[in-house]
Formats: sequence, structure tokens, C-alpha cells
Amino acid sequence: MSRELARRIAFTIGALLLFRLGTQIPIAGLNLSDVSPALDLVSRLSIFALGLIPYLTAAILIRLLSVVWRGLSSLERSGEGGRRKIARATLGLTLGIAAFQAYGIASALTSIPGLVKNPDGWFVTTATASMVGGVVVLVWLSEQMTRYGIGNGLAVILSAAFIVAVPQNIAGIADLVRSGTISGNLVLGHVVFWIAIVVVIVLVEGARRNIRVQFAAQSVGTRQLPVRDAMLPIKLNSAGFLIPVTVAPWIFYLPLAFAGFILGGDHPMVAATYRHLQLGQPAHLILVSIAVFVLAFVYTAYVLDPEYTAKSLTRHDGAIPGVAPGEATADYLDRVVSLTTVVGAVYLTALQLIPEVFELYGIGLPYSMVVNGGAVLVVVCTVLDIKAQVREVSLTNPGGVRR
Repeated sequence: MSRELARRIAFTIGALLLFRLGTQIPIAGLNLSDVSPALDLVSRLSIFALGLIPYLTAAILIRLLSVVWRGLSSLERSGEGGRRKIARATLGLTLGIAAFQAYGIASALTSIPGLVKNPDGWFVTTATASMVGGVVVLVWLSEQMTRYGIGNGLAVILSAAFIVAVPQNIAGIADLVRSGTISGNLVLGHVVFWIAIVVVIVLVEGARRNIRVQFAAQSVGTRQLPVRDAMLPIKLNSAGFLIPVTVAPWIFYLPLAFAGFILGGDHPMVAATYRHLQLGQPAHLILVSIAVFVLAFVYTAYVLDPEYTAKSLTRHDGAIPGVAPGEATADYLDRVVSLTTVVGAVYLTALQLIPEVFELYGIGLPYSMVVNGGAVLVVVCTVLDIKAQVREVSLTNPGGVRR
């Protein structure tokens, strides 16, 4: 193991320990000694209670805005300066979302008898500041892990939060099997199922549709570079998971919330719609599936913009053999990306539906709503990313030259 790799691994482990320490520091002002067992979940509220959710929400909103606003998309592709401006806007939006969520949680805690020592405005202020500060620390920590550690810091922290819950879920399932509440065959079926899902994720995330690109001969000083061949790789799943799956429920829940605000939450039509859109209901399953499938195409079109790619190839004297430059190249890329995205969209939709199918057929286990297809996808992709970075660091000399 190289010294650089050892340093990066040590930094990552230290950052994760700091993350776990923060999850054990409770919000100041809580009277945890008198909390009843029924409120055990509340007693574990920490300064990291909001996690990275506000940051992820802000990043998703900014990314969605860049899809529909060409100016923001151009700013993101304008270089390091443009990316820094977007990062500042994301952080500002994160602070606003975190403050809103933290204030709501702090206000709700004051309504629980005996939980808060002094349920006044000062507690709400300090608790809100503590949780918002926790979000800022986590965002900073994730950036430092990305820069000085191994893997993407944001993904590593999310994966750590999922993995920490696994031992407790296993212990709970073991107790249920011993008591005869659930069948051992059902548990074995879940184990085999998740092993198969991990294999599928590894295969799909590593799969690429390679498009051959040819770059013309160039003169660099006194040197004449010959014609060069390269590959333009297109992932089967270019849309990722967070944006399609996170935004999909917004498409019908936001209009429903607006209707509830106008008509009232107890209106028969609003109440009936809410019932049909609960997790595990056929209507929810169908609508979410359609929304995830469509959003996978929309976001892939943004990530792999055929027109932008075609112009970029033209600027660098590149061309796809047998395809004319310009509009013909853009049309060809659009056709290839669309056909490839069909596989990725089906894959994402299937992962999203795993907990819903478990709920619909009553074959879920206690972990099913936490450890779902999305959580497994995040963890597996994080491991694959760490593996690639470990290999890259191992094959690179301190001067940045590959061995």
C-alpha cells in the first residue's frame, strides 16, 4: 500500500468517526433522562438530525432548474468559475431549507411534555441553530472527504448511514424468526433476492455503450499528431437514482397538497386521493413507475445533451465514422442515448418498486422501508467508486505519473 493511499484511507476513517460522533451529540436543552420508552426515537435527536437531506434537496432543485433554464446550464458548463457560483447558490438554498426544517422540528419538540427543559423561544432558536450548523458541518465534511479521502464524500456519508442500520435490522429479524413471527424461508428468500440485486447493480452500473470517435490529425508545434481513435462511453444508467426517484412523488403530491390547501384536507375527493396514493397502493405504484421512467429520460437528455456533445466534437476536430458532423451527429447520438436509456429507465423503475411490491404482497421484512433498492444502489456505487479510486491511487506515483 502506498503512503498516499494509506493517508487517504486514514482521513476517510477519521471523517466517518467524526460523523458518527456527531450523531451521538444530542440537541442542547433536551431532558432525555425523563423521556419515556415510547419516545426513544426522539431522544436520539442529535445535531446531525437533518443529515444531508437539505443539501441533497437544494442540489436537486438547482439541477432541475438547470434543466429548464438554459442560462444556468450554460453557467455550469462555463468552467470552474461557473461551478463555484452554482455551489454558492446551492449552499445558500441549503441553509434556507435546513433552517425551515430545523425550526419545524424544534417547535414540534416543545409540544412534547417533559422533553424540553425550558420550552421557550430561546430553545427553538438554539436547537434550530444547532441543526443548521450540523448540516453545514456535514456538507463541509463531505467536501473534505472527496478532496483528501477516498470516494465521493457525500455518497460515503449516505452509505455509512445505511450500513450502520444493518446490524440492528439483522438482530430484529433474528428475534422475529426465533419467536416464530416470520418464516425463516422468507428471510432466506430476501437474502437470495438482495444478492441477485447487488449482482444486477454491479453489471448495469459497469455497462457502457461505446461509440467510436475519430479525431483528425493535428499539428502541435513541430510535431504532427496522427489520426486518433477514441471511445465515447454512454452508461446504461446516466440519470443516477436520486433525481428521478426524489422528484417523481413531487409530480402528484405537490398538486394534491395545493388542492388540500384550497379545498381543505378533509374534502372527500382529497382524502380519497391521499388514500389511493399511499405506499403499496396500486395507484401509487403505477404513477411512481411512470414518473420515474419519464424522469430518467428527461434527466439523461440533460446529462448527455446530444447537441452539446456534437458541437464539442466539432470543436476538437472529432467525428463519428460514417456520420456527418453537426446536426446528423446530434441526431445519431440522440437515437443511441434514447435506446440505451430505455434499459436504464426500466432498471431504475424496478429498483424503486422493490419496497412497494413487498408492501403490496405482504412479503416485506422490518427493514424493507429503509434498506430498499435506492439504498443498495447508493452503497454498491459507493463501493465501486472507492475501488476505482484505490486502484487509481495505487497506480499513481507521488508526482502524479501513472506507473
